[in-house]
Amino acid sequence: MIDLPAPDRQVIARRDQIAAALKAIVPDGVASDPASLRAFDRDALTAYAQLPLVCVLPATAEQVSAVLKFAQREGLRVVPRGAGTSLSGGALPLADGILLGLSRMNRILELDYDNRCVVVQPGVTNAAVTRAVQARGYYYAPDPSSQIACTIGGNVAENSGGIHCLKYGLTTHNLMGVELVLINGERLRIGGKFAGAGGLDLLGIICGSEGLLGIVTEATLRILPRPPVTRTLLIAFSGASAAGRCVAGIIAAGIIPAALEFMDRRCIDAVERFCAPGYPPDAEAILIAELDGMPAEVADQCRDLSGIAGQCGATAIRGCADEAERARVWSGRKAAFGAMGRLKPDMLCMDGTIPRAALPQMLEKISALSDHYGLICCNVFHAGDGNLHPLIVFDCMKEGELERAEAFGADILKLCVEMGGVLTGEHGVGVEKKALMGEMFSDADLNQQQRLKCAFDAASQLNPGKVFPVLHACVELGRMHVRDGRVPFGNLPRM
Repeated sequence: MIDLPAPDRQVIARRDQIAAALKAIVPDGVASDPASLRAFDRDALTAYAQLPLVCVLPATAEQVSAVLKFAQREGLRVVPRGAGTSLSGGALPLADGILLGLSRMNRILELDYDNRCVVVQPGVTNAAVTRAVQARGYYYAPDPSSQIACTIGGNVAENSGGIHCLKYGLTTHNLMGVELVLINGERLRIGGKFAGAGGLDLLGIICGSEGLLGIVTEATLRILPRPPVTRTLLIAFSGASAAGRCVAGIIAAGIIPAALEFMDRRCIDAVERFCAPGYPPDAEAILIAELDGMPAEVADQCRDLSGIAGQCGATAIRGCADEAERARVWSGRKAAFGAMGRLKPDMLCMDGTIPRAALPQMLEKISALSDHYGLICCNVFHAGDGNLHPLIVFDCMKEGELERAEAFGADILKLCVEMGGVLTGEHGVGVEKKALMGEMFSDADLNQQQRLKCAFDAASQLNPGKVFPVLHACVELGRMHVRDGRVPFGNLPRM
């Protein structure tokens, strides 16, 4: 179970007054009645819900700035929200907090082909960026499975990846600059259309900060030209461990596919019933490998990759004959999360990352945990970079199943850390993993991370209750510096 900061009853009693003040800033974008707020009470970690105090939907960066100035002045907590597709509870509201929704800020501001970038507002969907530039032969590389719905602001907050992150990187590798609004309403521009900015890498700090440091109101994204040739291979195996060995072999051979995705038997069955992509009916596991680049390069890589797959015991290797077949093969992978509804009404999607060589061992351990907890787990993940997405399916209406699913998921993430991996690859920590942060970080590590938050948000008003298992006041962290013989923060306000 999760815990959030205790609500301030005095703030809740001021709901109408706060809503009225926000309406003066955003006249056409404030919701405060329970029926309207119900649409914003959770994100894609659907096991948990909480009505916000009030929801405000600004349409401009100026309005965002004014809302944050008001929140700081009144001592109010603020939870930022994009499209609500977060799988870690990153946008879970607070009962005494303003939910700041950015979905109305959905304009593409500039298409700059000379500098190979686009400038967008945070509410622009991931897929919309590629649609805007594809006629000129360009695309935006990060492509989460939720790309038709998830927004760039949320992608920046969680450092999202997607199917093609193996070769082209996560959001942080494709983000060139942002406009950031601080809790005091100040607007900063960090990075831009140029490379090699001097000074501290503040852009690297902002990307993946989960809304704890500021609100992104504009993003400059790198776009790439479409490669001349793209080939997709569908490879079947008689066992999941063989597929895991094949992944390690491909990377060890120096082949870096654009994408290398894994699905196990249970996931294949669910996806076939959901959208019939035509996967081999007798496969216990499949890999979808995509190679792109110059024709000769792709041809050589396809030959070498197929050879490695054969050595690892592949039972079938099929190249997609045309774009229609390629789209059909990828449709199954993109639909994997939704297909879980064929098995059970509820799902937890985990997000640990492990060294690639540990994939066979990890799959065996997940299978043993599935038997231990008596719950189905379907494995689908970005195999090439070891980013696991085990899908634990359950029925929250059955007593104890949610608790068992959470314990199962926690054990998977602990295993990831034990094997030399990390707690999250692209979904963030949010509320889902914050209790596990101690598995990966020492108290000193976590305190140092909180000192960084203090530099941006001294009163911890932005997305409190997320990421950190224990939240210290900034003055407490300053005293820790003194005890450690280092320089304190100074006279910072208490939370």
